Amino acid sequence: MRYSPGVLILRDDAGPAIGHGHAMRCLAMAQAWQDAGGEAVFAMAQPPSPFTERLQAEDISLVCIKAVPGSPEDAAQVRELAEERGAAWVVVDGYHFSASYQRAIKDAALKLLLIDDHGGGPYFADLVLNQNLQASEGMYEQRGPNTRLLLGTRYALLRREFAKWREWKREISPIARKLLVTMGGSDPENFTARVLQVLAPGPMTELEAAVVIGGSNPHTEDLERAGAQAASVRLHRNVADMGSLMAWADMGISAAGATCWELCLLGLPALLIDLAPNQRPLAEELHRRGAAIHLGSLHDTSVEKLAQELEETARSPETRGRMSARARSLVDGRGAERVVRGMLGSGLQVRRAEEKDCRLLWEWANDPEVRAASFTSEPIPWEAHQEWFSAKLADPGCILYVISDAQWGPIGQVRYDLRRNRALVSLSLGREFRGRGYGCLVLDQTLEELRRTTAVAAVDAFVKPENQASLRLFEQAGFRRQATELHSGQAAVHFVAESNSRGDGLEQTDI
Repeated sequence: MRYSPGVLILRDDAGPAIGHGHAMRCLAMAQAWQDAGGEAVFAMAQPPSPFTERLQAEDISLVCIKAVPGSPEDAAQVRELAEERGAAWVVVDGYHFSASYQRAIKDAALKLLLIDDHGGGPYFADLVLNQNLQASEGMYEQRGPNTRLLLGTRYALLRREFAKWREWKREISPIARKLLVTMGGSDPENFTARVLQVLAPGPMTELEAAVVIGGSNPHTEDLERAGAQAASVRLHRNVADMGSLMAWADMGISAAGATCWELCLLGLPALLIDLAPNQRPLAEELHRRGAAIHLGSLHDTSVEKLAQELEETARSPETRGRMSARARSLVDGRGAERVVRGMLGSGLQVRRAEEKDCRLLWEWANDPEVRAASFTSEPIPWEAHQEWFSAKLADPGCILYVISDAQWGPIGQVRYDLRRNRALVSLSLGREFRGRGYGCLVLDQTLEELRRTTAVAAVDAFVKPENQASLRLFEQAGFRRQATELHSGQAAVHFVAESNSRGDGLEQTDI
């Protein structure tokens, strides 16, 4: 962004009972907010010391909430903190933040993002984020008229450390010999110890294992003793670069929490255990899609069952290859960026073009910079534009959006030309709105609307090789760059992405 988004308050908790998942995905949000030029402040009740140290290393402030989590007193302290720091947005992540808590935040004229996993409601936040595969609008029928939804793995919250792995390619070994074990931040019932039993001398003695112990794990001493008895096991505590361990491993055994999105990005074939009932839906959906193997809950996964599935999967490169490819298709590592753009773009309005927009779009289209970036650079006569515009409005295969800013009015247009289950896109912004960070905001908003109202499975983009601004835009938005090919008789860089996988896709952009 070309402007600072200000201060963001993140209200969540972590500990042995609830794990670290809420805190770690809020950390991803905080990092993305920082990257956009803002300041992040965590508000937590009794934060665990390892996470406190992590926040200090990230230059993120921490304020302790001295109230029962989710209580009216809790909400009052958050409101006071937001007023003191001059924050416009509050992020809330946790199962104890009820509808009344949301109302209390909104009554203070604050913008609110609620991170949710279950649906139901009611919801009063400005934005509700559900990053799970099974997320759908039907889960949020009880929401306010101004509540927008950010649904699915496009918005999976991954920390900054995973950015370098976005385009990394995994090689599938004939036999998996390197195993990553991670049971989340706490693992209160010590499933990790069960895995260590499997790694004792047996059929898979060739396995080398990296075992991650979470910062709130109450069984650290026992695990260290057990790990010391196995020469092939290395224990890791307070890991700051989980991506490197996932890249090192050939397969994993993991709790079915937020770590699953990290596994998907790295394409690491994994056996999943649901350590809590709220993890089961995700594990089952990943299993159904062939992106992981769900073994069941910690109560119905014996050492024998775990050992058998581990050996069978380790010795099947075909199984692991399929799992890796399907997992990689689900997450592109840019979800936190998209969520921040959704917050910063909350003042934008998307509507279908109308006859009254004809002259404004003609003026935008004839801007010299727009014509230079287009594949037809000649000026457009007014009469030809009128005829073209009327035809596009009447064409069911064309969706033409006008985007407006609440303060400035219309700022640009985006057009999608539908071709069966694909679409081509063109975009232009008014001259005064270029170079201010509106490009990605506009694309995100219109793509969200396109997905909501059509069955488009993929969207294509073609950009002139010399159009560096547009090339950067697509890459920043997570679009997959293809080969340079001919488009409208000219060399063009092709971008593409599927709507149900790793990002978005577009055609020419005229920024």
